[in-house]
Amino acid sequence: MERDDLAFLQYTGGTTGVAKGAMLSHGNIIVNVFQAKWITYPFVGDRGRERLAILALPLYHVFALTVNCLLFIELGVTAVLITNPRDIEGFVKEMRKHRFVAITGVNTLFNALLNNENFKEVNFSALKLSVGGGMAIQQAVATRWHELTGCNIIEGYGMTECSPLIAACPVNVVKHNGSIGVPVPNTDIKIIKEDDTEAAIGEAGELWVKGEQVMQGYWQRPEATAEVIKDGWMATGDIVVMDEDYSLRIVDRKKDMILVSGFNVYPNEIEDVVMLNNKVSEVVAIGVPHEVSGETIKLFVVKKDESLTRDKLRKHCREHLTGYKIPKDIEFREELPKSNVGKILRRVLRDEELANRPAN
Repeated sequence: MERDDLAFLQYTGGTTGVAKGAMLSHGNIIVNVFQAKWITYPFVGDRGRERLAILALPLYHVFALTVNCLLFIELGVTAVLITNPRDIEGFVKEMRKHRFVAITGVNTLFNALLNNENFKEVNFSALKLSVGGGMAIQQAVATRWHELTGCNIIEGYGMTECSPLIAACPVNVVKHNGSIGVPVPNTDIKIIKEDDTEAAIGEAGELWVKGEQVMQGYWQRPEATAEVIKDGWMATGDIVVMDEDYSLRIVDRKKDMILVSGFNVYPNEIEDVVMLNNKVSEVVAIGVPHEVSGETIKLFVVKKDESLTRDKLRKHCREHLTGYKIPKDIEFREELPKSNVGKILRRVLRDEELANRPAN
């Protein structure tokens, strides 16, 4: 067996369209496990002691497979598998049985746990590592998590096509600041603006990645492969900014950007502001066509408190956002569509909204 031999086909989440099979080699996966290992120094010196990690993501998800399963095996950590993380009451009941050192999840999962009354009864005394990935961790969620557990959520960033880890925050961050950290070892990056020039510090552009964790291509999809991999560099489709300390910050998905009267608006910023309102449980923002401004912003909101109204939420937005970023339409829902790992499916809401619009 050679390092370039195909290990498996890892299908993309399909959150932005039809799922594609990323061809990941044995070398891709082994390299990425050791690239991920550099963030785990809280565990160094603990070998010989029983260490438990809570694993709520299914192992067929590449992040769970590489980081939660294979990396934890390398570290000698026992993973406690949560078979049905949607059952939050049962999830919390299982957590209360263990003294765990690590937990990984997505923003919606952390938020759901925090909203459970019994979660505060969990023993967090051994918790050293809380890792969020898959979607941006909202500031309000990160703040509440730290206040309750005493442990910061550190963000990592990756994609199926990169085995998946591309960047991660060091574990000694003192406060969540929305950064996804720095590229993992032996990973090259460049940030390309719309005019095809490289972005300077503080400028937004699309992230391109080069490294041994990058896939061989999409299974039987040469055209799709050629669209994203050029001269060994892979286009991620994510808009990022590099800060002065060389850490990266995700602005949003390129495809999710909303264009309002010629201004770029990123849903993540809007959603982060809305979540600062403690009467909001979940939110997603999309752009809808408008004959004058090109697009306007619409919110889909799950209430935490029934006293929340559209007017109150608009007032909250006006206090934190400039005029063209204020949502024009707000729809309250009982729940939001999610993938099997808990990521909110923005595309489903966008398609639904377009289908319900009157024909011209």
